[in-house]
Amino acid sequence: MSESAGPTGIYDAGDIYDAIYNGRGKDYRAESAVVAKHIRSRFPAAASLLDVGCGTGGHLTHFAEEFGDVRGIDLADGMLDVARRNHPGIPVERGDMRTFRLRRRFDAVACLFAAVGNLTGEDELRSTLRTFAHHLAPGGVAVLEPWWFPENFTPDHVGGSVVTHGGMTVARVSHTVLHDTGDASRMDVHYLVAKPGQDVRHFDDTHVMALYSRAQYEAAFTEAGFTVEYVTGEYPGNGLFVGVKPVNQEGE
Repeated sequence: MSESAGPTGIYDAGDIYDAIYNGRGKDYRAESAVVAKHIRSRFPAAASLLDVGCGTGGHLTHFAEEFGDVRGIDLADGMLDVARRNHPGIPVERGDMRTFRLRRRFDAVACLFAAVGNLTGEDELRSTLRTFAHHLAPGGVAVLEPWWFPENFTPDHVGGSVVTHGGMTVARVSHTVLHDTGDASRMDVHYLVAKPGQDVRHFDDTHVMALYSRAQYEAAFTEAGFTVEYVTGEYPGNGLFVGVKPVNQEGE
């Protein structure tokens, strides 16, 4: 086994990321349908959507079928490279969810797969929700998938999987604990990646994810001018926050 030639983190390795989640059966189509349903119920005429933290574009391709005018933003070039290759008809670009500025507005903004957990501190959460509001038309809808709350986070969790997808076999083992700061989780992950004709590669990664409370999420939505609802039972993981920008709010 070779220990060399591995990426420095999973967000640098879009092909490996895709192999893991497609191999584990992540249902991007069904998840996108739930998000679209909540958008349509609040803004029936919605025709455009911005996917913030779009990753490799697993949700984007299904959103494009529903809304037509779709665009993606992500901070990781390794994710964007695969999104551009796999979905050449959908524009994606590099941007920071806290501060990005596009020269247009959308009817909906989605931020899924707990990408918001990569933020640090309540100020960054509030800045992110203000940025979402800035890019929404009056009456527009923001749908956000949170990371775990402090009250339902399970410390000392060990997870593992082995998948084969697209000719690549990936073993992934993770251990998640409460971070020393007490307001975030720390997940250490190890990967083994194998393809025929190549040495086995190993790399590891650490993810520190903010444990915002439900009240902190709702306060950030409210401060940004949204009405907000927390919905559970339809979407895997920790539910969804659905915010609506008032029709009389023009933004910055």
